[in-house]
Amino acid sequence: MRVLLTGPFGNIGSHTTAELIRQGHQVRAFDRRTPRTEKVAQRFARQIEIRWGDLRDGAAVRAAVQEQDVIVHLAAVIPPVSTEQPQLAEQVNVGGTLNLLEAAQAQVKLPKFFFASSFDLFGHTADQPPPRRVTDPVQETDEYTRNKIAGESLIKQAGLEYVIARFCDVPDVKEPHPIMFEIPLDQRFEMIHGDDVALAIANTLKTPEVWGQTILIGGGPRCQIRYRDYLYGMLDAIGIGALPEEAFGLGPYCTDWLDSEYSQQLLQYQRHSADEIIQDIAREIGWKRYLTGLTRPLIRQK
Repeated sequence: MRVLLTGPFGNIGSHTTAELIRQGHQVRAFDRRTPRTEKVAQRFARQIEIRWGDLRDGAAVRAAVQEQDVIVHLAAVIPPVSTEQPQLAEQVNVGGTLNLLEAAQAQVKLPKFFFASSFDLFGHTADQPPPRRVTDPVQETDEYTRNKIAGESLIKQAGLEYVIARFCDVPDVKEPHPIMFEIPLDQRFEMIHGDDVALAIANTLKTPEVWGQTILIGGGPRCQIRYRDYLYGMLDAIGIGALPEEAFGLGPYCTDWLDSEYSQQLLQYQRHSADEIIQDIAREIGWKRYLTGLTRPLIRQK
């Protein structure tokens, strides 16, 4: 298939680009040109078509959407930037999604639309028994969730074949996340390996039964842990050991375990355990690079 992929050189996007290539798709990659995206793009330069542009630029989006069978929309402004720059977040997350939908609606052959959403939409659920199900209510808790709820609504009204996939946390094996210390240690936490979420995305393209639905994409039971197990496991793996508990947030925070049995049944993507994800992160990052990010909150407390 001819696939337009937005955000192809980000955390989830880079894994997805590789998997789409592996499955034989013709990938048109649409992303903002920055030193970071240029560096990642070099890995795929001879295997994909690259279109540099901005989702806020309607003309660039219309050109990118031409003659595509499927749009896989991963690009988004995420926390903490979405909180720090809410206007930018809305312009990209809502306005950019609308630009893609309008461009798709103008095509002679309407492309399908895959939209990456988030389990953050379930809000603060620590006081509720797990797991979260796709039928659970959503709630706006910040700019990012407000944008994603709006995006889901736009997609359902657009008249296109769609899949809305709410992802659990996808740790970046290259860089520590800047909000990692805001999550309470006892919080229920589910993650998924980047390769597994990429497989889920790619497998939707060949699974007719999944279209027209909202689904939950999670790592499965082997990836459902407490946040302290994830973070301390990673610290141990890179040789740092435990940090004082006062370095971490007290919550609440929007994470939980997901009921992903249905999506796993259809898409067969859950391959990695939490321990395997932690080991991959430790192997990729190494203790020296990680130490700077980890010690920053401790320095602020002095």
